Amino acid sequence: MLTFIPFWKAAAIVLCDFGSSAFYAGGLAMRAFGPAFPWYILAVMLFAGLLLMLELEACSLFVRGGAYKIVREGLGDRMAKLAASALVFDFLLTGPISAVTAGHYLGGLFNSFLAQFGFSFHLPEGGFSVAFGLLVTGYFWRQNVKGIEESSSKSAKIIAFSLAVCFLLAIWSFITIALQGAHVPPAKLHFAPDALGWAGKIDWMKAVGLLGMIMAFGHSILALSGIETLSQVYREIEYPKAQNLKKAALLIFIFALLFTGGLTFLSAVIIPPDLIASKYGDNLLSGLAMSMAGPNLLKLLMQTLVVVAGVVMLSGAVNTSLIGSNALMNRIAEDGILTDWFRKIHRKYGTTYHVIHLIAALQAVIILLSGGNVYLLGEAYAFGVMWCFVLEAAAIMALRFKRRGEKRDFLFPLNVRYENFYIPVGLGLLCLFLLSVAVVNLFTKSIATVAGISFTIFLYAVFTLSERLNAKKANTMFEEGYRERVNAETSLDLKDALEDLSQPNRVLVAVKTPEHLYHLEETLRTVNPDDTDVIVLYSKPVENLLYRQDMRSAAVDEHELFTQVIFLAEKYGLPITPVMVQSNDAFYAIAQVAAVADAKEIIMGVSGLHGAQTQMERIVMAWGAVKERELNHPVKVRIIWEGREISYRFTN
Repeated sequence: MLTFIPFWKAAAIVLCDFGSSAFYAGGLAMRAFGPAFPWYILAVMLFAGLLLMLELEACSLFVRGGAYKIVREGLGDRMAKLAASALVFDFLLTGPISAVTAGHYLGGLFNSFLAQFGFSFHLPEGGFSVAFGLLVTGYFWRQNVKGIEESSSKSAKIIAFSLAVCFLLAIWSFITIALQGAHVPPAKLHFAPDALGWAGKIDWMKAVGLLGMIMAFGHSILALSGIETLSQVYREIEYPKAQNLKKAALLIFIFALLFTGGLTFLSAVIIPPDLIASKYGDNLLSGLAMSMAGPNLLKLLMQTLVVVAGVVMLSGAVNTSLIGSNALMNRIAEDGILTDWFRKIHRKYGTTYHVIHLIAALQAVIILLSGGNVYLLGEAYAFGVMWCFVLEAAAIMALRFKRRGEKRDFLFPLNVRYENFYIPVGLGLLCLFLLSVAVVNLFTKSIATVAGISFTIFLYAVFTLSERLNAKKANTMFEEGYRERVNAETSLDLKDALEDLSQPNRVLVAVKTPEHLYHLEETLRTVNPDDTDVIVLYSKPVENLLYRQDMRSAAVDEHELFTQVIFLAEKYGLPITPVMVQSNDAFYAIAQVAAVADAKEIIMGVSGLHGAQTQMERIVMAWGAVKERELNHPVKVRIIWEGREISYRFTN
């Protein structure tokens, strides 16, 4: 039911999007405000460290579902719908801008080869980038239908290859600087008319000072693409979750600073500004490769490596956009805002394939409408990511007040302690800066403002209407809680149901109600996942006219129960094997499943109906009824409740 991934795979998923901005952010910033662009791209990469710390605190709250859920808990349903609408807009544009840029890099490489070998034919990069973008979107659509595990493995391979190419490119760049010298990029800003947007008609906004620096920062902000994906994949990170999450964030920051910030700066000090503006605006790192010191064939080989890295990494950004949008839409559907059609489970792969189909189709339409224009996509992009960060920072501040006494694994720095409450001074300053950039972007990015606000209003209206229709159909308003959609597979044989167990040790944890899972949490906290499978069993009571002893315990909602079970499994980052059986005797069912699974431990919580001693007597009697062969090992039965435990050991 759950697959956990190591921190470096989680970082790779994020970096396929976040790191891929190195291939287009610098060129787009150059078009917007001139040769000063590397300073601002570097500033954005340093600023990314603050946003990663923001995501760390958001994840430490363990609010499932990323920014949307954070905003929902902190600021309420209406603001959450606005945040979700803006974030969907972000995801819809992340894939197309990455796929189209990859097409430009590949098309530019083909043209370089054609020119090198004397061909007069020139490949039309715009049309080629559209065709390639559609192909990449289709490929990763299929991979995401299959599931995140396969996609995360591909992302890790992409990042490893890109890191090797980055190292080679950096070494050659330093050699080139030593042989040919370099020019320091100027700090003065020169805004293009279309980069000023409506601000070009307001005289006081055209003054280049602090406001101009904020405007330039806003035009560079698309280099932050993909950070929010961390809050979508953190639930998949393996145990110990908090420490691995911090490792993933640090890895993301270092890689992005060196890769995006470092290579963009090297491009600016080696390539003449007029050549960037005229030839390499859409494929900046290809321009860096072709501007090195050395023979043309060797430079062409370096460009080939850069393009291959760029194509696979930018293509991987399409993957992360599909992963993030799928997770977000699932959370929205789970809250009753969208119909169950969106959460329909693929019979073979267990993924919510309707959402993946929808997002991939919309991205394909955007690619077609863009005509391969990267600058157009880049101008439209910034709306969603900025307003999502603003709302998320505000929501986390609100949750500081709502959850005053709650212990957290990480706090955003710069706090003033008052008694046992931390006043979020640092968060307040961050939120204020984000809001300033977002407001300035409304005036300078007219395309993003019109497209983003229009889409956000439309999607907000769809969410609101769908929620009302769902509530009317159910004849009740949806509750605040979260319910996991259990993808159950029916089996008539217990051996078939447990055939995927692979570890030498097995622990069976019997659960009964979602409110009493202390014994499960203790098990997950202490078990060694490297050599132990954890089976979580719920025996659902069924009525039998001849035997009604256990029918005094009413059946609970298994969706509610397994929701809490999965929540605990995700909290501790451990895989589990959930099993539900129907039986008129829960103790017999527990003993039978433990015997078939060859479990070494049976763990139960104390029952208010029977009491611990009676429970132990009944499980001993049930074990004697079902165990027909010699034991391969002793079997320990433990009944755990807060502060106490009783146990019994079965031996031959």
